[in-house]
Amino acid sequence: MSQRQRIQIAQKQRLALNASLQASIRLLRSDTAGLTRYLEEQAAENPHLRLIAPEAPALGEWLPRWTGVLPQAGGAGPLADGNASPAPSLIAHVLAAAQAMALPRPAQRIALALIEVLEPSGWLGRPPALIAAELQVPLTEVQAVLTRLQTIDPPGLFAESLADCLRLQALDQGQLDAVMAQVLQNLPLLANGQIARLARICGADEAAIARCFRQIRAMNPKPGTLFAQGGQIQPIAPEPDLIAMPTPDGGWSVSLNRSALPSLVIETRPEGEGGGGGDKAALAAARALGSMLQARNATLLLVGREIVARQGSALRQGPGALQPMTMAHLAETLGLHVSTISRVVNGASMDSPQGLWWLRRMFSAARGGGEGDSPDAPVLSAAALRHRIGQIIASEPPAKPLSDAALGERLFAETGVRLARRTVAQYREAEGIPPTHRRRHRGEAGA
Repeated sequence: MSQRQRIQIAQKQRLALNASLQASIRLLRSDTAGLTRYLEEQAAENPHLRLIAPEAPALGEWLPRWTGVLPQAGGAGPLADGNASPAPSLIAHVLAAAQAMALPRPAQRIALALIEVLEPSGWLGRPPALIAAELQVPLTEVQAVLTRLQTIDPPGLFAESLADCLRLQALDQGQLDAVMAQVLQNLPLLANGQIARLARICGADEAAIARCFRQIRAMNPKPGTLFAQGGQIQPIAPEPDLIAMPTPDGGWSVSLNRSALPSLVIETRPEGEGGGGGDKAALAAARALGSMLQARNATLLLVGREIVARQGSALRQGPGALQPMTMAHLAETLGLHVSTISRVVNGASMDSPQGLWWLRRMFSAARGGGEGDSPDAPVLSAAALRHRIGQIIASEPPAKPLSDAALGERLFAETGVRLARRTVAQYREAEGIPPTHRRRHRGEAGA
């Protein structure tokens, strides 16, 4: 068979990402910290760009997560949330960490008693002296075990009070100096803005008090809430991208966190240059970057407001109230592409009175309405069903934990939504809850 060379004309179509499109995608995918680093790199290369660091939060500008936690004048504030049980993922985490410590048997008994009174906030629900009296052991032994348990990540777990929770975090971050220790002992003064009086007590100037305030503001007053959206520890974002605050009319106000966003200034004439306006290409690139930054912030705010409009009940009640929501539905409502939604929520966080929310975790597929479900079964989100499974396990008899099949039947009886045993096991593992045989061992040890 003869082979001959032939000239053939073919037409192909492909998408080429130019530098501007690549930069736009990078801005969309960046959280506040990543965005700041990128802008710093661009400002160092382009003389027409000048980056202004965000203004530090003024004294008294607390993040929403501090709502209801700060001590008021003359009081110490509520110790913890007494109307709820801690997330099973939190209990599973601290139990595994306590077992890894290989405590002697008497200390294990004390550790289990301390874990049993752990609140959803991560604080102790009862004072160590009362636990020592109930166990009929010296208070020093309880304090020794408590000190060991307070080394469990995230810092602040097993705190006796808000000040103790913040002390543990400051100690872990290497910020517990003499001034910080005094400020933590006088939190009501800081909460009420009595800075001059607090400075006199601490023997420091007001600038030092302001530094302590900003360090405290970035801490998490309720470290136990990091487990509310899954079994793994969720990192705390010191400066979230968005801030959600309730409004008097029952709605929500969503805004960009300006204390975390740097400002970009476009200079037509770079400093040190005369007329001419500098390099035209560099100036055009600077203006393009400014436009892309504005578009990124506007898109993030648009998506954040729509998420809050759909998930306002979850911001008030927790992950058990998450409604079914997919990126495709959100994109259709906002007239955006699904990839745009995916990029803008990547790594973005929102602070609320319930704590920190990662935007990506607020999306959840719908479950219910299938053939095996009850005729009047509501359509629930997978996240809400996972949370409900955790609540069922939290209330099960310790000596006779429920199997995955039994969990599925119990869930069906309570919600009308039937899940396969394999799906129940996946949801249980997503909450960080061990299987039946490991939970049974835990119950026998605590008996």
